[in-house]
Amino acid sequence: MDDIIGIALLDYQNGRYSEDIKTFSSFDEEDTIPMPYLFRPFMAMPKLEQIALKKCSGKVLDIGCGSGSHSLYLQENGFVVTGLDKSSGAIKVCQQRGLINTVCSPILEYSGSQFDTLLLLMNGIGIAGSLDQLGNLLNHFKSLLKPNGQILLDSSNIIYMFEQDEDGGYWVPDNNNYYGEVVFQMGYKGLKGKSFKWLYLDFDTLQKYANIHGFHCKLVSDGEHFDYLAKLTLTP
Repeated sequence: MDDIIGIALLDYQNGRYSEDIKTFSSFDEEDTIPMPYLFRPFMAMPKLEQIALKKCSGKVLDIGCGSGSHSLYLQENGFVVTGLDKSSGAIKVCQQRGLINTVCSPILEYSGSQFDTLLLLMNGIGIAGSLDQLGNLLNHFKSLLKPNGQILLDSSNIIYMFEQDEDGGYWVPDNNNYYGEVVFQMGYKGLKGKSFKWLYLDFDTLQKYANIHGFHCKLVSDGEHFDYLAKLTLTP
């Protein structure tokens, strides 16, 4: 089963909400994704998401759009926005909620149009999966950006999840992998999804990789707990 999120979103959209999505990670932690949170209006969104939506300009591609909450806000405010997600269930929900432009595709397989803003919220840059794949994703973004376009993304530095010593340092396992690489699996109503990799980036690492691949990376705002909003633009 590879569309757990889509099944759950469709259930919620069509009045069949009875439980939330469960997540299991390589940190040996079990958590939940509350379904109502995925359908939140603008005023219930975190500060970083609100700032990002206010900074959108021109034609927008909402990458990993989920239920379409960000895209719908933009559409309602006059933007030409396309919601992209590889989950067919998510795209059906977006359409049912009134989103005009949708694409069901993995981002690396999508091409043929260019945008003024690429939007990746809810740690959307995590779709890179691992640090060694981040460059491929950034290079693909170049083909999707109009001249003078921008990428708006949020992410989190998950260093806080590791044990801290008396000197303020953190004990990070020496396994040759970047500490922000996490493996997840989702569960919903007795179904289990396939495991997938997700990437959490500290800002300094994002900035380093952005610079290597021809982007200027600016910190727009810090969040309340090790999270941040960043803006990437192509280096002249």
